[in-house]
Amino acid sequence: MGKNVLLGVCGGIACYKAVEVASRLRKKGVDVTVIMTKSATQFVTPLTFQEITGNPVSVDMWDKVQHWDVAHISLARKADFALIVPATANILGKLAAGIADDMLSTTLLAVTKAIYLAPSMNTNMYLNPIVQRNLKLLSSLPNYHIIKPASGHLACGVEGVGRLPEPAEIVEQLEKDQLAEESLAGKTVLVTAGGTREAIDPVRYIGNRSSGKMGYAIAAEAVRRGARTILVSGPVALAAPAGAEVSKIETAREMKELSERFFPQADITIMAAAVADYRVENPAPLKIKKEQEALLVHLVKNPDILAGLGKIKKEGQVLVGFAAETHDLLAFARQKLVKKNLDMIVANDVGRKDAGFNVDTNAANLISKDGKIEEIPLMSKSEMAKVILRRAEALLSK
Repeated sequence: MGKNVLLGVCGGIACYKAVEVASRLRKKGVDVTVIMTKSATQFVTPLTFQEITGNPVSVDMWDKVQHWDVAHISLARKADFALIVPATANILGKLAAGIADDMLSTTLLAVTKAIYLAPSMNTNMYLNPIVQRNLKLLSSLPNYHIIKPASGHLACGVEGVGRLPEPAEIVEQLEKDQLAEESLAGKTVLVTAGGTREAIDPVRYIGNRSSGKMGYAIAAEAVRRGARTILVSGPVALAAPAGAEVSKIETAREMKELSERFFPQADITIMAAAVADYRVENPAPLKIKKEQEALLVHLVKNPDILAGLGKIKKEGQVLVGFAAETHDLLAFARQKLVKKNLDMIVANDVGRKDAGFNVDTNAANLISKDGKIEEIPLMSKSEMAKVILRRAEALLSK
C-alpha cells in the first residue's frame, strides 16, 4: 500500500492487542512506526514492536535520536495517519487540553493528518462525563476520528462498554478510511463550505446557521482519495483540512467569483455552502445606532452561484448541489436538480436536530439526474462525505 502509520501505544491492559494491530498492518504492506508511553512498556516491551515492525520504537523524549530531524517532528511528518491503541483516558485528556509532556503527546500535536483513537478502559471511566466531554471535543475536530469501543467482559471483571475492538475490526476500518487506493488521483475536486455573511453595517450582518462541517468533511475525504482539492470557505470555526487549497470568503458575490474561477479546472464540484439568498442593497458605512424603534433594511437577491455553474458545465464535469429544506424535501430537491442542471443533489432535512446545521451527524437523500433516490441513514458527516464522493466518482466514471 505504501502508507506510513504512526502507532501510539498507551498503558492499558489492551496493549497486547496493539501488537496484533501492528502485525496485521505490516502484512498489508504498511510501514508502522511505534511510539509507546512509559506505562505501556510495563505491559509489552518495545522490542516486541521493533521485531514486528522492523522500525525503532520511541519511548522517551530524550532517547538517542533515530532520525535526522527533531524526533517528534520527523515522526509526525512521516505519518500518513496516526492510530492510538489503546487510547487511555489519560491520552484523551492530554489531547483535548493540548498537553504535550511526553514523546507520544508531543508528536501527536505535530501530526496534521488523520488521527484515529481507539478508547479502551473501565466502563465507569469511559462513561465519566469528563472523558465523554473530551471524546466529543476531539471528534468535533476535522482530523480526529474515534473508533468506538465494544461492550463485553472487561479485565476489571465487569461487563460493559470500554472493551477495545478486535484488531481485525480496527484494521478493517482503517482499510476503508486510509488504505484504499487513491481513486481520485489526478483529478481536481472543488468544494464550497460554510455560510456567507452579508453586511448590514460594519458590525452587523445577515447570515445563517451553517457550521461548514459537511463541506469540510467532503474536502478532507477528497484529499484522502488523492484529489487536488480546492476549498472555498465562508467564515467557520474549523481547522482547514490538511492538503486542501483553501480560499476564505465572506459574501455570496465573493464566493461566486472564486467558484467561477476554479470551476473550469474541476472534475467534480460539490457546492455544500449555505449561500445567503439575499443581501442588503445599501449597507451603512458606519455602525447604525440604536435610536429608532424600527429599522427597515431593503434586501436584494444574490446571484445564484449553483445555477450559474450549471449553465457553463461542460461534458465530463460532475456538479453536485445541496438542498437544505424544512418541508417538502424531495419535491424541492428534484426541482433544484433540474433547474440548475445538476448531476446529483444531496437533500437535507435541516429541521431535524440530529442532522443538518451545527451537528456532527447527517442524514440525506441522494437524488441523481436519472431520478434515482438513495436514502442515506443517520451517520457522522465524515462517513456521509465518503458516500457522497463515492457516488460522485461513479458519475464521473460514466
